[in-house]
Amino acid sequence: MLKSTTALAITLTLASGAMAANYDKGASDEEIKFGTIVPLSGPASAYGSTGSCIAAYFEMVNDKGGINGRKVSVSVQDDGYNPAKMLEQARRLVEREGVLFIAGNIGTPTNSAIHRYMNQRKVPHLFLTTGASKWDDPENYPWTMPYIPSYAAEGRIYAKYIKENMPDAKIGILYQNDDFGRDYMDAFIDQLGDESMVVSAVSYDTSAATVDSQMSTLKESGADVFFNVASPKFAAQAIRRAGEIGWDVTQFLVSVSNAKSAVLEPAGLDHSTGIISTQYLKEPTNPAYAEDPDVQAWQAFKADYFPKASDGNWWDWSCYSTAYTIEHVLTQAGDELTRENLMKVASNLEGFEAPMLLPGITVNTAADDFAPIEAMSLMKFDGDNWALFGDVIAVD
Repeated sequence: MLKSTTALAITLTLASGAMAANYDKGASDEEIKFGTIVPLSGPASAYGSTGSCIAAYFEMVNDKGGINGRKVSVSVQDDGYNPAKMLEQARRLVEREGVLFIAGNIGTPTNSAIHRYMNQRKVPHLFLTTGASKWDDPENYPWTMPYIPSYAAEGRIYAKYIKENMPDAKIGILYQNDDFGRDYMDAFIDQLGDESMVVSAVSYDTSAATVDSQMSTLKESGADVFFNVASPKFAAQAIRRAGEIGWDVTQFLVSVSNAKSAVLEPAGLDHSTGIISTQYLKEPTNPAYAEDPDVQAWQAFKADYFPKASDGNWWDWSCYSTAYTIEHVLTQAGDELTRENLMKVASNLEGFEAPMLLPGITVNTAADDFAPIEAMSLMKFDGDNWALFGDVIAVD
């Protein structure tokens, strides 16, 4: 009888242990803690609303019961689009606040400042709103993963379009003097296959007040095509300045700066008409999506939890898609809320239908592929809204 009782006790103990939750710092039976770092101030503060968006999304999740019965706490920190500040805030979140992971950060130069740190600490650095090619490197940086399509792939789309439709183009480029700008420009020129098509390429630093002098230089070069590789503040300045100095050219604008509310309206919609860009998301202002379930769900979320959001700024609905994907990863992780398991789940997304993605675009990752979204569509601004044209283009 004693042997039977002992055997039963051991069996129950093993079964209980098998079903027990497994946690890393930042997770418990009651709570999951993570952080996001965005520019609430500084030259890229237009993007700062993404932090509020992610926090608001998980407020909604908590109101619905949380994730597997756990409350989700989001710590939003400001880096002012300053790499040194980004590192300071990452250390605060990891070492002082003890978050399970960091997700949804904005910016190439800022995330570059914590790339090595996050991987040395083995803390997930997930679903970044930056398309630098360096993030898709699971062999060397297995704890970092972006969300949006790569800048290099997007640059190649524009170059291919110009070669096919404007073979005699004389191209002028304005680019931000960092990895963000160079990633776009280098891939663009490589795809052209003829560097002589670029008659002028001028850079700016994010500490600059304006890009007026750069725009004058580009006009004087004789360029008849303008590739605008700038973050929102400077992209708007460039578009407006082109109109003011009478530089009537075909303009291509990088997707990270094609927000109607934050860029095109400040630049002047008259100056913005005809600009070509790319998109991988549904535009809430597009009448074609008025009855779309994703857009209706976004509008309900906006009304109840995120009233300051703009229907004209893509990052205010991209972050909704990002947050939904974070929720999915946490849900699939179940009670195995370890940093290693989060990366395992995040790197095993196949055909995942995140909200707001254009039809035909899904989220796909693998252990050797940390590029979740690899398709986009070209679009042109008609003076009121963006209008898609052509097919969805794979950018792998």
